[in-house]
Amino acid sequence: MGFAVSSEMPCAIASPKRSLIRFILLVIVGLALALGLANCDTQSPQTNDTSAIPADTLVYGSGGQPVNLEPGNITDGNSIVVQHQIYNTLLSIKPGTTELEPGLATEWRVSEDGKTWTFKLRDDVQFHDGSDFNAEAVRFNVERWWNPDSEFGYRDAGKNYEIWANLFGGYKGSPDSILQDIVVADDNTIEFILQQPFAAFPAAIASGYFGMASPDAIQQAGADYGTPASLAVGTGPFIFKEWRTGDRIVLDKNPNYWKPDLPKSDQLVIRFITDPSARLAQLRAGTINFTVDLSPDQLPEIENDANLDAVFRPSFNVGYLALNPSYEPFSKVEVRRAIAQAINSSEIVPAFWGELGQHDNHFTPPSLSEYQSEQIINYSYNPQQAQQLIADAGYPNGFDLDLWYMPVSRPYFPTPKPIAEAIAAELSAIGINVNLQTKDWAAYLEDRRKSPGFQAFMLGWTGDYGDPDNFYYAHFGPGATEDLGGWKNEEILQLLEQGRATTDQAERTQIYAQVDEILAQEAVRLPIVHSQPLLAKRKTVTGWTPSPLGSEPFETISQGL
Repeated sequence: MGFAVSSEMPCAIASPKRSLIRFILLVIVGLALALGLANCDTQSPQTNDTSAIPADTLVYGSGGQPVNLEPGNITDGNSIVVQHQIYNTLLSIKPGTTELEPGLATEWRVSEDGKTWTFKLRDDVQFHDGSDFNAEAVRFNVERWWNPDSEFGYRDAGKNYEIWANLFGGYKGSPDSILQDIVVADDNTIEFILQQPFAAFPAAIASGYFGMASPDAIQQAGADYGTPASLAVGTGPFIFKEWRTGDRIVLDKNPNYWKPDLPKSDQLVIRFITDPSARLAQLRAGTINFTVDLSPDQLPEIENDANLDAVFRPSFNVGYLALNPSYEPFSKVEVRRAIAQAINSSEIVPAFWGELGQHDNHFTPPSLSEYQSEQIINYSYNPQQAQQLIADAGYPNGFDLDLWYMPVSRPYFPTPKPIAEAIAAELSAIGINVNLQTKDWAAYLEDRRKSPGFQAFMLGWTGDYGDPDNFYYAHFGPGATEDLGGWKNEEILQLLEQGRATTDQAERTQIYAQVDEILAQEAVRLPIVHSQPLLAKRKTVTGWTPSPLGSEPFETISQGL
């Protein structure tokens, strides 16, 4: 098939080559840290506020600014972390795990045919604006996400809420939609009628995207809801106060929170600090209390500071390089496979993540290994063979490539620009002329999906729930490949639907192993890393249990004395 196969480890590299690559990568990392190259988001300036933090205030250093605070209309982690503080979901996640527990719903059950999920809701819960949370409020929220024609969706023409289709197949009226109907049985009972069984439905609807917002507030704000100049009203531990664009979001304690004695802090300030070195510097200075998505090479600095604790988020992610088949070079699978062989991830990952990163060719993380195939293709590093594959595909002199990298730190790519530079160096070595590009985070996420999309781009995913369906369906299911020019594989689509419909564990294992094998062959989203994100806090901070799902409510956290 024209590519090297290894059942376990990539091919060894001759010592001179290994030393040269390691030297180049270390130089890149050093320059990036010295010059602050990891911060390329000119839309999110760094703040230099060194004032003392009041005892009743908790200050969090975020890796970037949210896209918006409108539930269901975001896909990025920076938005979800803030939304976790303002909203509650129907079901919650047991701290530190992927296990479901009661949230706004106290219990849930499924019918014998697997097609009707019934949720019993809490009594006496109110939104921050004083309006009642009830089954009609749930129906309102879900209807606007699901129904393209909802009068309260406030969509631009032809624009839908991307994540809904990624997780639930399609929108109202579409044959791909898993959801068929929403029934308000009584004030405290909501039923979801599905077109087919979906075993992971409770976990999917509990995702951080789907916080319950006040219908009154949404109707009051209209299309401005969730923007810096408008409202964000939920039932969660903190109440939205203000959003200073490019600087911070300020939230106040919800005095009527339905969880007794929570939240622990009277105010929560979320500051936008895109550069990991700047976040750590401000943590050390005491101007923030805790932060996330630090660079792995900052671990010794944290460990050597008597005032700080290193905190590790359980690994449940993938950082990948997407190759858009709608562009001519990548329309040929041989070229995509050549790229996979040209990137020496076995050197790049240790250089940028140290012991906090792992490379393999599975799109799902190691914690879901029971669903992975042992027969998967492992693309061994082989630049000579990669160059020959490209020549055989009709590009003997290589080609030009726009490679887009993220302007913000994410758990899977804590220092995107230096990592992109290392990838570009590898591709340049086989004759590909790489032009590195980036843009504002919100535009990056949006524009990658506008036809024809980016030619090649870095992105990643932290799981929303503990099932391979979440990694696969959201990236390769119906409507999930707009950023790949609409590329699709019919066999994968059929397998994903089978995986959702069956409840037999052995059968699901076989189904997802087949998906694993096909995706490795197709090479449209190349896994680069599964990382263990590095977080840090002041030693006085207590009550923080990071979630493997990427973010969590801060209701139990206090800064101490």
